Amino acid sequence: MAERRRGTPAPPTDTTVLDRDWTVNEIAGERYERTEFIDVDMADLANNGSTFSECVFRGVEFNTSTHTGAAFLNCTFTRCEFFDATFTDCKVVGSMFDGGSFDLLKVVGGDWSFVGMPGLDLRRASFKGVRMHDVDLTGARCQGAEFANVDLSEAWLHSADFTKADLRGSDLSGIDPTTVKLAGARIEPEQAITIALALGLRIG
Repeated sequence: MAERRRGTPAPPTDTTVLDRDWTVNEIAGERYERTEFIDVDMADLANNGSTFSECVFRGVEFNTSTHTGAAFLNCTFTRCEFFDATFTDCKVVGSMFDGGSFDLLKVVGGDWSFVGMPGLDLRRASFKGVRMHDVDLTGARCQGAEFANVDLSEAWLHSADFTKADLRGSDLSGIDPTTVKLAGARIEPEQAITIALALGLRIG
């Protein structure tokens, strides 16, 4: 898998697409394997059900693009822009995000397990109903972000900041409230019990 926390490097590639010469506005059901995209403009791309396996994206613009039922498997994203991009029911398993911008990113449904997102600025991003099992959010800035009904079990959250974030309905069973900032976060009563137990408090 591409995430750096286990020391695995970015996948090797066989094909390179350079400098905005990928003039495609819509793709459906296509497959791309071991392809490196460098400084490519994918803004406004409509991606329906296409699969990218072990691909590398460097400086790619995904602004206002839409991805539905697509897959990005063991991919690496370096300094990519995701302004107002939408991922619906996508599989992004094992991929790594290294820097980039994520303002107004919207993720609805799908599987983002084993994804590396350490230190990212996700303050204006939204994740709803997403499986994020074993995701790496170490040191991520998630103040005011939305992580609603998200499976965060076994997630790496050390030093992450969820101040004033919406965490309602999410699995917080693996959270350590002594290492994560949660002030002002919105949670439900059941989640409050989970956090209290994690702090060693006795209830009742």
